[in-house]
Amino acid sequence: MSQHTRQGTTPQTIPSGGAPAPERTGAPDGRRLGLTLGMLVLPMYVALGAPSVALPAIGRALAVPFGATAWILAAWSLTSALTMPVAGRLLVRWSPFQVLVAGVVALAAGSVLAGAGPTLSVVIVGRLIGGAGAGATVIAVFAAATALPGRQRIRALGIIAAASATASGCGTLLGGAVTAWLGWRAVLAIPALALPLLLAALPSRRALTRSGSGSGSGSGSGSGSGERNGSTGRLDIVGAAVLSVLAGSLITLLQAHSVGLPAPVTLVVAAAGALAAVGLWWRVRSTPDGFVPRRVIASRGFLAAGLIGGTVFAGYYGVLFRAPSLIEQATGGGPLEAGVLLVPAAACSVLAGRLVGTLTDRFTGWQVSAGLAALTVVGVLVVALFTGPIPIVLGMALTVCGFAGAQAVLVSLAPDLVAADDRDTAQSLLNFMNALGGGIGPAAVAGLSGIVPVPVALAALAALPLAGLVLSLTRCPTADRRPEPDAMRGSPR
Repeated sequence: MSQHTRQGTTPQTIPSGGAPAPERTGAPDGRRLGLTLGMLVLPMYVALGAPSVALPAIGRALAVPFGATAWILAAWSLTSALTMPVAGRLLVRWSPFQVLVAGVVALAAGSVLAGAGPTLSVVIVGRLIGGAGAGATVIAVFAAATALPGRQRIRALGIIAAASATASGCGTLLGGAVTAWLGWRAVLAIPALALPLLLAALPSRRALTRSGSGSGSGSGSGSGSGERNGSTGRLDIVGAAVLSVLAGSLITLLQAHSVGLPAPVTLVVAAAGALAAVGLWWRVRSTPDGFVPRRVIASRGFLAAGLIGGTVFAGYYGVLFRAPSLIEQATGGGPLEAGVLLVPAAACSVLAGRLVGTLTDRFTGWQVSAGLAALTVVGVLVVALFTGPIPIVLGMALTVCGFAGAQAVLVSLAPDLVAADDRDTAQSLLNFMNALGGGIGPAAVAGLSGIVPVPVALAALAALPLAGLVLSLTRCPTADRRPEPDAMRGSPR
């Protein structure tokens, strides 16, 4: 039986006939593989929240404006986003284990470089490399897990989802503790722990390789439409390049003022971004099966789903960038106190996943995404308008709920918006748009904070998830499809 897989979602385990999918004889143990892959994602999800608590210390140690440290979060999100579609294409030729090894090596190397960087520029380069490795690793992990048969797949994805939620929830606490006891450099180096954890995956190498060969043949799983793009899985280098330049230029321009970018350099970056936008438009029109397939982005509702996710991610990451420093100012404490106070907010990611699973039984994906975008708007405004640690933690908790819930809802909704052969491509592009929003949020807050007071900058940030809310509410009812509840509950973050 051909195993059709999706990155980032839990495939159905009940075929059309209604009988449970049979377990294959000699199939990999889902629990063991899930534990192995779950351990590998721990450092990556910790790396999302932990550095945010260390940013004030990094700014002081490297003698740079606090706004410039937003690049530490934005760089990771940017390259992680760009690498996901590339890793999907590589899975046409490579097994998940091969992509996993390449991703973990890049993740570890970049994190060590970031931790040892003598200047902010070197730290950012390290974060760019580490983020690229993280994007490839995430795609490989879920490609391996979703290629498992029947109940083994559910076991593996459940363990990975639990590991990612736990690591994300503990990120701020761990970041605060490590910053206080070992210094900010150790915080940036935390993802390098994935390298020794890779040794734990060696006993499962045969299972990971078998998953890759099974998923890469016939189904195009993990590849992003491998069959449509040719049996050789050719990568559209030009399409990938112009998309990368466009995304990088946008984030750079948003932070130009906060980092003191000279006017001539800013103009060059703006020109490069404009040319990249034109180049991407031309590439999509001239190469329908390229890096950004025209039929996918032209699918009814797909771009709306990506924009909603990106705006919600922007709201969450923008608040995540500022919340620790605001708590330190309000309490007079250090990174450890900020990390401890933010733990309840981070823990809301687990509750959000369960709540969204229940809501999708009653409402459409667009309706649920509207509610999550509204939560994010309120959360951003609470942090912007009120002072003191309690409002900051409350606002952060609301944005965490929006972030965790929207990712699950939209990742489950996206495959229903495109043709069956394009589902994996849609997942990769949606993940890209979400993660790009995660880079735009901190960049926008940092750039505006150099021009207007921080509360005003955060209030302006709320306009992004507000736009996502409007998009959700204006979706046509005929395009609404209720995501599968089982897939929702098992969707990994």
